[in-house]
Amino acid sequence: MVNKQKILIVDDDNNIAELISLYLTKECFETMIVGDGESALSAVDSFSPNLILLDLMLPGIDGYQVCREVRSKSNIPIIMLSAKGEIFDKVLGLELGADDYMEKPFDSKELVARVKAVLRRYKTAPAAPEPSNIKCVEYPDLTVNQTNYSVLYMGKSVEMPPKELELLYFLASSPNHVFTREQLLDQIWGYEYIGDTRTVDVHIKRLREKIKDHESWRIATIWGIGYKFEVRQ
Repeated sequence: MVNKQKILIVDDDNNIAELISLYLTKECFETMIVGDGESALSAVDSFSPNLILLDLMLPGIDGYQVCREVRSKSNIPIIMLSAKGEIFDKVLGLELGADDYMEKPFDSKELVARVKAVLRRYKTAPAAPEPSNIKCVEYPDLTVNQTNYSVLYMGKSVEMPPKELELLYFLASSPNHVFTREQLLDQIWGYEYIGDTRTVDVHIKRLREKIKDHESWRIATIWGIGYKFEVRQ
């Protein structure tokens, strides 16, 4: 029997939560519903979800704080749900570590499609690969290994979500090559991704917070175009 993937639904509107659960159950997901932030944080440990659907307007601890706390200890994918449609709210959610953002009301088919798309991006890399298949780049004080999804920076392991690591590896594996935001979005998130180029900017910002400029290399912004991994001679 195939184990079902588990989705944690965090929403204080029980009617909406039940509808979401119904949509996902029909697609063979196992769901759990909680109505507040504290319960959500407890359920992350007890339910061990594969993905979290997180409403922002929650009693007590709001969705932003839940996202922040989950992301501080786990890379579980998070899709934020909110009636707030302002760019500021979307960017803040992504900066805190959310993988996607959906405005309420939303179409049930789109919700299920986004859940599946995010889960596809979080597939675990195969174990024990052949040496010839190892995807790894090395620079002074930096090693990015996409095969086992690890980053070593200044002699220490750096935790980061899969998309951040894939973006860093893609840039670092083509030193001094300039990529547009659109090219990076297509390469890392895929053509089916429903989003815009701000996603790239947010992930670059998070990478720079973890991987500082080095005397030998840096992640450089090419204004009006995109980014490159600049290697200094």
